[in-house]
Order: sequence, then structure tokens, then C-alpha cells
Amino acid sequence: MAWVPTLYFAQGLPYFVVAAMATFLLNDIGMPNDEVTNWVNNLGWAWVLKPLWSPLLETVASKKMLVIVFQILGGLTLAGVAMALDVSSSYAVLIGILGFTAFASATHDIASDGLYIASLTHKLQAEFAGWQGAAFNLARLFSKGGILWLVDYLGRTSTHPHAWSIVFTLMAITMGAVALYHVWALPDTRTGTAAARSMRSVWTTFAEVVVDFFRKPGIWFAILFIILFRISEGQLQSVAPLFLRAARADGGLGLSLSEVGLVYGTGATIAFLLGSVVGGYFTAWLGLRRAMIPLVLGMNVPNLVYWWLSVAHPSSLLAIGASLSVEMFGYGFGCVGIILYIMQVVAVGKFSTAHYALGSGVMQLGLILSGKYSGKLQMAIGYDKFFLWTLACAIPILLMSFMFRRSTPSAVEAAASTASA
Repeated sequence: MAWVPTLYFAQGLPYFVVAAMATFLLNDIGMPNDEVTNWVNNLGWAWVLKPLWSPLLETVASKKMLVIVFQILGGLTLAGVAMALDVSSSYAVLIGILGFTAFASATHDIASDGLYIASLTHKLQAEFAGWQGAAFNLARLFSKGGILWLVDYLGRTSTHPHAWSIVFTLMAITMGAVALYHVWALPDTRTGTAAARSMRSVWTTFAEVVVDFFRKPGIWFAILFIILFRISEGQLQSVAPLFLRAARADGGLGLSLSEVGLVYGTGATIAFLLGSVVGGYFTAWLGLRRAMIPLVLGMNVPNLVYWWLSVAHPSSLLAIGASLSVEMFGYGFGCVGIILYIMQVVAVGKFSTAHYALGSGVMQLGLILSGKYSGKLQMAIGYDKFFLWTLACAIPILLMSFMFRRSTPSAVEAAASTASA
């Protein structure tokens, strides 16, 4: 508890700056919906391609050192965005610096996940998956809650680019403070992997990692499962912020940045944290195989909520906030499923850190492929039909969940049973 929540908050903050806050930022400075979803999803390629350099990190025994280095680097890139906003609001400059943020964040993911896997038993991995997911996505709510409210507040007495610059400076300071705390708090669990002595040995390791990954039993089922698990979320994540901000005449809810920050920073935050923790303990109690169907259903509650919002168009901020609280509880509960699936089914073995990076890279690929053109689709069919479409996209993963449940227990569940005995 002294390091898992702070580690995954630090993992989540730069990720959601790129994946969520950049959407509001680019929209706020005038970029149209289809270009926003295209560029934000292009930045996500850093998480897809991170397996290419994960073998380099596999050869470093101290994941603690890597975590701290890339937390500091991530903070420096956020400071770079702050400086750029005060000098120029050019799309190209902002997207270029955010690309460095994405690289630092993706690399930090590899190191922090490796530290988590190496430091905790399978049982503790399951129990703390809820805390891990809660802390990671608390950064999402932080970026969509208090930060958006602060941008809107500061924008009343200053230009919006300068208001954004101030909050990016605050986030850079936050990353630096967390890195300093982790010098003391993080365990220095060693993986036992010897450092590479040459580039040849690095690429030999890389080849071994990739071959071992694709030799895993049922790996193609697993790859398809990972992609489909978040295909609805990828589309929703790209368009939902734009829907909340779009004018009511255009089918949106017409919320200001401060109103979005208020609804996400209050009840939705509490609901998400509760859903994540409940999801973690629920899965630890029932086992991943039996818990998967409820987790998938929970993961798709947000699609239903946004479809209802697009049809009902409630004007009450209380009704909107209550609906988004239901959304975030379902999301918090369900996202535990894919975290543990990759960690305990896909990443089990000799190269757990690199294989987790490969698995999460596949997951990010699913998010990008589904989200990249979601803005164009939404502009073509409207918000209500778009959210109905995201509901339909959940059907394949639900069917695959029944197949996963009926399959033989995973190696990790067997290992967990042995450990308990």
C-alpha cells in the first residue's frame, strides 16, 4: 500500500494526459473532432510499439531505477508542453512534445509493471489489481476532474493556452515529487536477469522473448481476446469527451470544462475507486476464469450509459453526474479483467516483464484501431447511433468470455491454489 497506488498513479498521469486530456486540449484550441481523434490515437502508437524496446529493459535487473528515471523524464516532457503553450499553440509543436511524453510513459509502463510482477505473489497480484487499477485510473479522473475545473477557472482571468500551461506545470511538479518519494518507497526487487554485454545479446534476448511469446498455448485466442476486450472502450474513450463538450444543438451535452471536471471529480471518482477495489477482491475470491463474464459486462456499462445520455439529453447536472458515476463504477469493476488476463494468463513465464509489455501493446493496438476513425464515424451517424454501435461491438468479447470460462483453469489459478495450500 505504500507504493502500489503511487506507482500506478504515476503510470496513469502521463498516459491520460495523452489519451484523455490531449483530447480536451486540442479541442479547446480549435481542432475539429475527426482530427482530434486521429492525432490522439496516433500518439497511442508509443504503447503499441513499446515491446520493441522492452527487451532492453528486461536486461536491467533494477526496475526501481528505471521507474524513477522515466518518471523524471515524463515530468520534464510535461514541463515542455507547458513551455510550448506559452510560446505557441501550434498543433504540430504540441503533438510533437506529447509524442515524447507518450514514449516516456510507455517505457515507464514496462518498468513499473515488471516491478509489480516481480515483487508480488500471484495471490497478491490479484488482490492488489483493484488498487492498481484504481490508482491508475484515479489519474484519469484527476486529469478529467480537478485539472479541467482548474483550466476553466484560470481561463476566466487569462487566455486558455496560458491556463493549460499552468496546469501542465503543476503536473510536471507532481511527477517530480512522486519520483522523489519512490526513491524511498519502491522495493528494489531484482529480476535476476544479467545485463546485456552487447547489442547482439540484446537482440538475441529480443528474439527469444518474441518466439517464446508466440509459442504460448492459445496465444492467438489471447491476442484476439485482448483486442476485442477494449474495442468498445477505444471508440468511447475517443468520442465521449467531445460529446460532453459539444453543443446541445449538435447532439452533445454542452458542458463547460469546469462542469466536466465537477461531475468526474466528485461522485464518479468515488464510484470508480469503489468499482476497482470491488473488482479486484471479487476476482481474487472467484478466480479470473469464473469472474470474467461479470467483468466484461461491467466493462460495457459505460457504453449503455453514454447511449442513454445521447438519447435522453438530461439537463440536470445532478442526473448527468449520477449517470457518469454508474459509468465509472462499471469501468472500474471491469478493467480489472484485462489487467489480470494479460498479467496472469499471457505474461506467465520466464520473460514476464517483456511478455506483459507485448500483451499490453496488443491491448493498445486494439484501442488505437478502434478509436482512430471513431471521430469520422460519429460525425457521419451522430452521437446516439455511435454509442449504440459501441454497445453492439461488445457482443464478440462476451461470446469469447463464455469460451474462456469453459476452458481449463489457467496456469496462474493452479499456481494460486498451490500457494494457498
